Amino acid sequence: MTAPGYVALEEELRRRQQEERPRIIAAISEARSHGDLSENAEYHAAKESQSLNEGRIAELEDKLARAEVIDVSKLSGNTIKFGATVTLIDEDTDEEKAYQIVGESEADVKLGKVSITSPIARALISKKVGDTVEVNTPGGGKSYEITAIAFK
Repeated sequence: MTAPGYVALEEELRRRQQEERPRIIAAISEARSHGDLSENAEYHAAKESQSLNEGRIAELEDKLARAEVIDVSKLSGNTIKFGATVTLIDEDTDEEKAYQIVGESEADVKLGKVSITSPIARALISKKVGDTVEVNTPGGGKSYEITAIAFK
């Protein structure tokens, strides 16, 4: 994963451990004070929330422990690889798009970040400026021309 992706996961873990966990514990304690737990919807909702939060904390700790952080700014070359920001032109619409190829946990198409395992990233890997790639998307086949590759 990229360094910003690693930092984002660390921040989410910190927030869940230091802010969410105490808030949920307080909600459970408050609900418990209302009496009969068998019919207490607030208590059951808080316990479920706690379970989901603890599960996500465990998942984040595992991802961070196994993460291989790659400093994209130290990469270079003229072929597309992990971390590259690729500028493409859709050959059907002449629309220009830019995508950075990142790890699965940091992918967000709205921010121009696509997962290394996505169809478009798999089609782009090892290609160069001027190459044309065919990508099978859920909406059908797309054809793109690669116009620029950057590592930033």
